[in-house]
Amino acid sequence: MGSKVRSKRSLETVSDGKKKARIAQVDSESEGSENEFNESEVSEESQDELDQSEDELDQSEDELDQSEDELDQSDNEDNEEDKENSTDPNKKSSKEQHAEQRKLLAERKLKRKSGVQVQEIKSLWERLRVNKPPPPKQVREKLTNEIWELSNGVILDLVMKHDASRVVQTLVKYASKERREIIVKSLKGNFYQLATSSYGKYLLIKLLHYGSKESRALIVDELHGKLRKLMRHREGAYVVEDLFVLYSTGEQRQQMIREFWGAEYAVFKESGKDKTVLDIIGESAEKKQLILANLNGTITASVEKGSTGFQILHAAMKEYITILSSDIEEFDKQIREFEELLGEQFAELVHTSEGSEVACCLIAMANAKERKTIMKTLKQHNKDLIKNEHGNLVLITLFMTVDDTVSLHKNFDNDLFTPELLPELIQGKFSRRPLLYLLKGLDGKYFNPLVKKELNRYETLAYQKTSKKPQDQRREELLTKSLPKIYKNMLESFKNDDTSIDKILSSNLATQSLTELILTPTDLESVNDDLRPKLIDEIFNAVIKGDVLEDFHLLNKVPFISRSIKSLIHGNEFQFNQEKKKLIKVEGSEIPGIGKEFALRVMDEILSNDKLQDWCSGQGSFIIVAIYEVLDASNDKKLKELTGAIKKIKKQLSEDGDNKGAKILLNIIN
Repeated sequence: MGSKVRSKRSLETVSDGKKKARIAQVDSESEGSENEFNESEVSEESQDELDQSEDELDQSEDELDQSEDELDQSDNEDNEEDKENSTDPNKKSSKEQHAEQRKLLAERKLKRKSGVQVQEIKSLWERLRVNKPPPPKQVREKLTNEIWELSNGVILDLVMKHDASRVVQTLVKYASKERREIIVKSLKGNFYQLATSSYGKYLLIKLLHYGSKESRALIVDELHGKLRKLMRHREGAYVVEDLFVLYSTGEQRQQMIREFWGAEYAVFKESGKDKTVLDIIGESAEKKQLILANLNGTITASVEKGSTGFQILHAAMKEYITILSSDIEEFDKQIREFEELLGEQFAELVHTSEGSEVACCLIAMANAKERKTIMKTLKQHNKDLIKNEHGNLVLITLFMTVDDTVSLHKNFDNDLFTPELLPELIQGKFSRRPLLYLLKGLDGKYFNPLVKKELNRYETLAYQKTSKKPQDQRREELLTKSLPKIYKNMLESFKNDDTSIDKILSSNLATQSLTELILTPTDLESVNDDLRPKLIDEIFNAVIKGDVLEDFHLLNKVPFISRSIKSLIHGNEFQFNQEKKKLIKVEGSEIPGIGKEFALRVMDEILSNDKLQDWCSGQGSFIIVAIYEVLDASNDKKLKELTGAIKKIKKQLSEDGDNKGAKILLNIIN
């Protein structure tokens, strides 16, 4: 498979809709699509001979069916030729010749093993598989029963033929649980043959999908010990992947991964159970070398076969990288070889949790030259990378480990922080995390303890080998390069109706991201004097101005917006003190345009338009409370003016009994 095909697979999401999507793929493929995997396989001579003989048999059967199609397609052309070349009365027309050929093909098909049953079953199947409209339930059951009667006892003969295999797949789909169990038992001992068959693999996947837990366990147990061989097979690799991702329990997955450790664990299922790979290699130097060699051999062969995007291979890579990262000095040679093996295919790792961990470890342990190769490979996928649940952590790892911040900025920030993409990124649960890292570091508000622990581990690995620049300096350099661009492109995006400020502020995650952007201090004059004030103006005009009593006002439409305005009123210069149970002023942390300056601006807008009572009737009352606390903490003379205005509407506040903000204001002035 070419690199372009692999790259397309690399960043597919394997999450909520994955199982349904995979089954849809199986259904469509099993209806007659050919396998697109065209690379030569790496396996033993005996397996090559088996595959070659199966392929030749399948090819000969395909030729019979294709011959009929070719005959049909050529009929119209031959009719025209017959009219022109009808001079010889003894010469048979093309139509007559084709009729004889069809008869001969039909006879050849009937002479094949189970040929009569196949033809009868196919005629019933054609009626059963109709979708528009689907047959009634009673008709479907009748057809299924008839197919079952004809198929029972010759299942194994049918499943290796491309046309009959599809019949059995349909039978599995509509059959009862008892019949599925019979089909599974009738195929017992042949699951490896099915897994390596161009057509049989689809039936095996159907059995895994529709079968019971017992059936799946039977298939898993029979394939145990053969997974490494299957991973090197062009058909079997896809079966193993689906088995691992979709149909195995946690315990079965661990059992499958242990097979890659070596022959001992492939033969004895219980060997190494409840132990990690580090526990095993710690038992003896011999086991360490054996497991390393087995993992490396399987990974190398699979990558060369084009299976880099498979999650089960990522799990095997995770075992391998766990050993290598345990002592980067001892395993320096293996690390360099692993980096070289995956350098051009790095993007195929980042779409799974295991692959993401492998990618992050490799970035951390890479030297400067290897990191440039990795960045070059990932650059063409950066939009998918930042949006992916696991890929965004790979991008953050790059931000945390690469000393060359100029290259980082050129490869990623310039392409990601654009007017077209920024609004989407700041609204995404995962896509906003790299931006928030630049603004806030690994703030616990946005990074849970497990994610922080992993990222800190990658940072530690990086400083053991390659990274030299202090972390705060690296992040500050990236932020300084990115911040003006982020502000400019964010403001530019508001000119587009699809990403107007109102639509952005209607998203909780986006509003939170914008607030953190404004609250991030910087010494850049362009940001402090021009760009930040413009962004604050956009928010002020969208949220503070207008009739707060209208339903379409943002304070009423999106209640969380009041939290963002409170954050801007507090700024970085005011913090809540838990001991004193009040807001206190923090000296030396003022940011132009927010804090007390923003509080006074909001207060003047409300009081000058005589809208205080309107603002105190809903979510706006909490904003008035925030303004009061800021003015009180800073001993501002405007506090007296605000207190007087609140006292004038004391009666209205007392009548609004369900408003918590109004109750707080009453307590303040009493």
